[in-house]
Amino acid sequence: MVVSYALLVAWALVVLFPLYWLATTSLKTPLDVNGGPFYIPFRDFQPTLESWRYIFVDLADDTFRPYLNTVVVGLTSTAITLLLGSMAAYGLVRMKYRVHIGAIASFVLALAGAVAVVAAGGPWQLALLGGFAFFLLLLQTVGRRFKRALGNDDIAFWMISQRMLPPVAVVIPIYIFFQQLALLDTWAALIIAYVASHLPIVVWLMRDYFQSVPLELEESAAIDGASRYRIFRSIVLPLAVPGLVATFLFVLVFAWNEYLIALFLTSANAQTLPLTVAAQNATRGPQWWYMSVLILIMIGPVIAMAIALERFIARGLLVGAVKG
Repeated sequence: MVVSYALLVAWALVVLFPLYWLATTSLKTPLDVNGGPFYIPFRDFQPTLESWRYIFVDLADDTFRPYLNTVVVGLTSTAITLLLGSMAAYGLVRMKYRVHIGAIASFVLALAGAVAVVAAGGPWQLALLGGFAFFLLLLQTVGRRFKRALGNDDIAFWMISQRMLPPVAVVIPIYIFFQQLALLDTWAALIIAYVASHLPIVVWLMRDYFQSVPLELEESAAIDGASRYRIFRSIVLPLAVPGLVATFLFVLVFAWNEYLIALFLTSANAQTLPLTVAAQNATRGPQWWYMSVLILIMIGPVIAMAIALERFIARGLLVGAVKG
């Protein structure tokens, strides 16, 4: 028992030391940082709030706007992703889908045609209407010849396979897409991109969690006359709160720390905090006394949220761990 506690304490110190280093570095002068290492306040160095004053007073405009952008985009995109992803995951668990290969091929060809029209300079409204008509034509002719169909597991695997693609491989098409829509450097562009990027994660995680919800409860509610929507809202979602919370925090961390997409889609108005930290480092070199303040205010809300929701996360992380 003593050895176990000793190992746990030692590991906790290892894990928490980077946070302690950030906190102490934010209270040092450049001379203390470059002349260190100094770790103990009031003994090794005299604490000062000069770095905090510089970030929050001298650079107030350059700090608060990216911080607000990060909060709004991160929370909004995560909430939308969780809403859409949880409904899609429930549908994959409780409903049987048979999507014919012909229908999928018809949709892909119609979509490619619509994109080609827009790329050639045509109006997107005409491309959308023409693509829809082309899809119906293909579906009624060529699409019927392909009888093989994909099931729920195939759909779920296809969705999670989208996360296997490196983001750098699609960032140029994403940039062109939002450029054509005149949405560059806006919250809407980041929210749409983050929702599309993180939706497969939510579907995959919540799909496993919904499978652990007893089917008998839903069948009993259905016998009493509850609709599918009422069952999902009043029975399934309350039982899935631990999984929802764990997934929410998991996706929020991805959105909160995302760098590549934000780098391509924003310039000034919608710039997020990770870009500000990188710009601070690139323009003035690794000034750790300022960088530590930015990093602390960046990770602080996520850590506080994780601590507040710890009792839900501990249960939600066990999604799918016990089956059979």
